[in-house]
Amino acid sequence: MASQCPFDRATRREALLASPFFQAMRPEELDTILGFASERRCARGSTIFLKGDPGGSMMAVLSGCVRVGNISQEGKELTLNVIGQGEIFGEIALLDGKPRSADVVAIEDTVLMVVERRHFLPFLLSHENLMERLLAVLCERLRRTSLALEEIALFDLPVRLARLLLKLADDYGRPLPGGGVRIDLKLSQRDLATQVASSRESVNKQLRTWRESGTVALREGYLLVLEPANLRRLSG
Repeated sequence: MASQCPFDRATRREALLASPFFQAMRPEELDTILGFASERRCARGSTIFLKGDPGGSMMAVLSGCVRVGNISQEGKELTLNVIGQGEIFGEIALLDGKPRSADVVAIEDTVLMVVERRHFLPFLLSHENLMERLLAVLCERLRRTSLALEEIALFDLPVRLARLLLKLADDYGRPLPGGGVRIDLKLSQRDLATQVASSRESVNKQLRTWRESGTVALREGYLLVLEPANLRRLSG
């Protein structure tokens, strides 16, 4: 479980400044938001909210990572997005106040900053440039979801999984001394499978093939991309 020590204001501000949405804010604007925000801690694997739950807040990830997804009527899981430190989610409900449109689960021990709609909406409406940036976040989120659905329809599993690992390496990668990148998220094969709309068994088989070729490795629960060039060739 994440440490129980609360984040101080400076640490919370620094985490928020990792997001383009908050970067252009003046210090006094950030202080206003920090003043009416609360903090929530979620253990790895815990549900933050479910599709259909009342939507009255936006959340920013101060540390950790969450998975946004849905479950079909047949019980098949699909990951729509992975949200890391400095990123926001729940912003749709923040604007319209309607029920949540997806499930959100903590992939790691996660600390969230929670901003209630009743506090943030008046603040947002009084800052026109902030509204424009929130719309930009929504548009980028829509593009990413559309791209993910397009890849599921057009590409087979090796291409989808290669593209996913390259994106995770870009977003959460830590360079390795001998070359390659460690993805600094402890993702299970189930987590990966739901992001590429496949089965855990199929993902396991593909990762085993790549491990045997030296393209990827698994160390202490972390995926290592040892030969990114191989994945890039495969992904086109």
